[in-house]
Amino acid sequence: MGTDSSSPRLTSRQRVLAAINHQPADRAPVDLGGTPCSGAHVSVVARLRQALGLDKPGTPVKVVEPYQMLGEIGADLREALGIDVVELPKPKNMFGFENAGWKRWRTFDGTDVLVPAKFNTEPEPNGDILMYPQGDRSARPSARMPQGGFYFDSIIRQHPIDDAKLDPADNVEEFSPVSDEDLAFYEKHAKDLYDNTDLAIAAGFPGTAFGDIALVPAPWMKDPKGIRDIEEWYISTITRRNYIQQVFARQAEIALENLKRIHQAVGDRVHAVFMCGTDLASQNSLFCSPDAYRELYLPHAKKLNDWVHAHTKWKTLKHCCGGCEPLIDGLIDAGYDILNPVQTSAQGMDPATLVEKYGDRIVFWGGGVDTQQTLPFGTPDEVRAQVAERVKIFSRKHGFVFNTIHNIQCNTPTQNLLAMFAALGRRL
Repeated sequence: MGTDSSSPRLTSRQRVLAAINHQPADRAPVDLGGTPCSGAHVSVVARLRQALGLDKPGTPVKVVEPYQMLGEIGADLREALGIDVVELPKPKNMFGFENAGWKRWRTFDGTDVLVPAKFNTEPEPNGDILMYPQGDRSARPSARMPQGGFYFDSIIRQHPIDDAKLDPADNVEEFSPVSDEDLAFYEKHAKDLYDNTDLAIAAGFPGTAFGDIALVPAPWMKDPKGIRDIEEWYISTITRRNYIQQVFARQAEIALENLKRIHQAVGDRVHAVFMCGTDLASQNSLFCSPDAYRELYLPHAKKLNDWVHAHTKWKTLKHCCGGCEPLIDGLIDAGYDILNPVQTSAQGMDPATLVEKYGDRIVFWGGGVDTQQTLPFGTPDEVRAQVAERVKIFSRKHGFVFNTIHNIQCNTPTQNLLAMFAALGRRL
């Protein structure tokens, strides 16, 4: 599916590099687990592995990102499914502790998993699971998984706001210079993945996302200061715009210096960098106007993207859910090379229109199948049909990496996942 018969067979890395450079390839490259927004819930991964005969029932799968409960996409699963992208690991997860010291746990839906040692598995009296920043039980909890739930919700820990005393430094506290230890971590893993796989390597580095609402409550910090309430943050982008501008300006300075040092460590072994996960649109509308985007976000994003393009071979990825079509020109002007997750069910996000208007200026990484309706609730035939149609449309100008629209959600039927990969030409 999506094959260019005139092209020779490529390695996964070559295939992705072709796509992100708008060049023809032998087929559309496929991502599963290469970014924080292109993976799958751990229960989905466990069932898929069992269906493919990679695991026996009850074999635990690692939870590699506890915040979203994403399951590990291991080398054997990537090989079985023909996945072309691998994620460069991060030194710490969203709760601020290492993915190390694995222990067994069972999710509320009965899936056996492995979680990091500092992942709290002791339920509250009401059955909820609380998570603590850096795994420190003496700190206030920063997230909650309701009893019977699948995911964690951030717990807002907002100090009373006194506008006369608001200090942008408080909202920049988490954006610190990258440590030598973390640089060595990035260097080691980038070299290993580059030398020992033929996969394209996607990475995410700290401090490059401006106003990402998942990061605003700072679930990895023990006592975050500044504006940390989600509603208050969105309001502040209008009522305290000068304050937010100061936060972004300081953040950009730190991020730029970090990018310089990180590039010295990993070089061009990394191919795509998840720069920003800030959602600027809802299903049917925008969170900010195109003019507001250009005033508030674009200058800082452009500063980082311009440096990347001048000094590296990396391609930069902007994640934005929802009906973000009116912002795409601005995202392109900000220097982003790739748009994810391409939420085609949202207002103004018709695939053919997107490709016609923007397909030669930005790469679409996502949009391959709808994870709200078709993949979880459709029939296998409906899944196959939508995947085939999307690959055909998005491949018209070559700049396309197949991925579901955001992460594959819990309770997605395994037969629909198998149908999706069958439509991509996999013999499972």
